[in-house]
Amino acid sequence: MAKAGKADPGLKVVCRNRRARHDYQIEETMEAGMVLTGSEVKSLREGRADLVDSYATVRGGEIFLVGAHIAVYEKASRFGHAPTQERKLLLAKKAIERLSIKIRERGFTLVPLEIYFKNGWAKVLLGLAKGKKQYDHREAIRERDERRELARSRSDR
Repeated sequence: MAKAGKADPGLKVVCRNRRARHDYQIEETMEAGMVLTGSEVKSLREGRADLVDSYATVRGGEIFLVGAHIAVYEKASRFGHAPTQERKLLLAKKAIERLSIKIRERGFTLVPLEIYFKNGWAKVLLGLAKGKKQYDHREAIRERDERRELARSRSDR
């Protein structure tokens, strides 16, 4: 059992999509495996990935990560990969069906929140998200400012 406050030693975060938590209301998260080529894995291990403007889509009973940028691995010579190609994600069939229904009927979007290695395997954390309205952004900023002021008043004592 891991101690509270300690980071999981088998977990190495490659990149985070901080903008997603700002632009979307995340309802649920789930972990999915990634189908990658060797040069993509090596590039991820170097931390050269970006999730800006990426999303996941369900097509033909499978989930694909679209728009994620994994930089080209220079040492791969001619056997490299395209940086923004679609990548297949691995989830259980029932989970894919459940997500497909929510996306179709309720207007949710699948947004990648982070890519990481867990015990040597590349994973992506997907968030089932709904877009925020402008007033939601202002409310979030107001709450953040209130927490900051409260923390300052406590530290000044």
